Amino acid sequence: MSKEEELIEELKTQIIDALSLEDITPADIDADAPLFVEGLGLDSIDAIELMLLLERNYGIRIEDPKKRREVLTSVRTMAKLIESKGQVKE
Repeated sequence: MSKEEELIEELKTQIIDALSLEDITPADIDADAPLFVEGLGLDSIDAIELMLLLERNYGIRIEDPKKRREVLTSVRTMAKLIESKGQVKE
């Protein structure tokens, strides 16, 4: 498994925990599916939780609302940001 795929699996688990998605497993989440509206159907409160997850677990804080929307498009876009910031845990 590549580093990116490991990070994606880690993020899926963290998202499930952070949002208390009890009936969902990491395998249920498509890394490229939209997180909001379609896909997981998350809402604005969930977006806040995901931003807190990025800040708490990876030290990444995003102030620009447009950039937040881009980053939170899918699990893969979140993983790419973490990788680009060099925040992948060894």
